[in-house]
Amino acid sequence: MNRKKTARSGWWALAVALSATLWVIGASAQTEVQAFPSRPVRLVVPFPPGGGSDMQARLLADKLRQVWTQPVVVENVAGAGGGLASSAVARSKPDGHTILFATHPMIAINPLIYKTLPYEAKDFTPVVKLIDTSLVLLVPAASPFKTLPDLIKAAKERPGAINYGSGGLGTTQHLTGEMLKDKAGIDLTLIPYKGNAQTTTALIANEIQLFFDSAPSAAAQVKGGRVRAIAVTGRNRLALLPNIPTVAETLPGFESSLAYGLLAPDGTPMPVVAAINSAVNRVLQSADYSTQVRNEGATVEGGTPEQFGEFLAKEHARWRELVKRLNLKLD
Repeated sequence: MNRKKTARSGWWALAVALSATLWVIGASAQTEVQAFPSRPVRLVVPFPPGGGSDMQARLLADKLRQVWTQPVVVENVAGAGGGLASSAVARSKPDGHTILFATHPMIAINPLIYKTLPYEAKDFTPVVKLIDTSLVLLVPAASPFKTLPDLIKAAKERPGAINYGSGGLGTTQHLTGEMLKDKAGIDLTLIPYKGNAQTTTALIANEIQLFFDSAPSAAAQVKGGRVRAIAVTGRNRLALLPNIPTVAETLPGFESSLAYGLLAPDGTPMPVVAAINSAVNRVLQSADYSTQVRNEGATVEGGTPEQFGEFLAKEHARWRELVKRLNLKLD
């Protein structure tokens, strides 16, 4: 690979290059940090209320209010696979008071599959990785599919007749469904919705026959008895659903997860990025927050801005091959 060309491609090399200089803060920078936040902070969520992303964002916002003693307002801006929210944050004043609550595909995968986007990865500065969660393959409670092999067998017998849903094109649910099709050698029909809440409703109504949902949201639905879990997409089984096998137990090498993180507009002062990162890590390390997240089947992450940037760069590289091979380009 031409390293110079890779560097010129922009964000990916830049994200990794966020170095220790981020933390070298002089006296004037300290004053800037001490003044943050000076007013309410907007936490922009690219999905409708009620889904797993929204639930996680509101939990974080509540904890940050306590740390900052300033309101943290969750603002749901759904649409265009996260494009509306992302472009709105990218255009906002880069002072740390508007933050994007992002899923990692919005930055690491969407640029691979969309021919045009209303934003670019370089429009953002990584702040912190929040949590990572496996997805859970759900089917309606009355579904004839009791196991993943049942589903694969039926899909091979009736190519294209089984619908799978996603909370939008380019989401992890969408790409995980495409990975399943590829690994299992089956044909499924994608039905995209505007967010996970709509997709779950469609699943319960049997408008779609399967859906990869985030573990916290999926566990709640399984507990309610309206859906059934038949597999999880992570490397290991979930303590939350210990009897549910991994997809890899049927299709070796299969692994997919959904990560959440915070992004600030490009140009946000590094001391402010560091201040947000510090406050969020404080929340992530708190016993009540971390226990609640783990009980919902997710893994608390945290770390530095550059570590989050490195993660996004690696995910971008990991999914590039599948997207190219399956020609998953979207308008």
